Amino acid sequence: MRQSLRTGFSFGLTSGVITTLGLMVGLHSGTHSSLAVIGGVITIAVADAFSDALGIHIAEESAAGRSVLAVWEATFATLFSKAAIALTFLVPLLLLELGTAILVATGWGLALIALLSWYLARHRGEPPLHVIGEHLVIAVIVIVATHFIGDWVALAFG
Repeated sequence: MRQSLRTGFSFGLTSGVITTLGLMVGLHSGTHSSLAVIGGVITIAVADAFSDALGIHIAEESAAGRSVLAVWEATFATLFSKAAIALTFLVPLLLLELGTAILVATGWGLALIALLSWYLARHRGEPPLHVIGEHLVIAVIVIVATHFIGDWVALAFG
């Protein structure tokens, strides 16, 4: 896989998981509303996918030596992977009770991060367990933090 595609896909997948899970967990703990969580996921899949794609586009343009093709490959890989990954989180939301869906989505998201981390570690010749562990710890910190932020928002403004 070309580096530009790997960059866009890795960024899009990671951002798709972390941003979507953070939003889902925070909205769930703050509102307990399926409508709010589903609306948030769809919003992330559209607005944040375009935002991240533009961010990667500009970052790639600012790096010396990037071809126009490589910049656009990274841009579209980010856009499509972020949107597609975010939309996968709708499946448990549409099929399960909200609390159960959040747990299933969390497992799904952590599995995706672990799989990507394993791939990246193997590609770079690093110990997979260290890379997987590092990335999962960061993801769990985001999930826990957004849960408590949602609780606080409900308490402060609900």
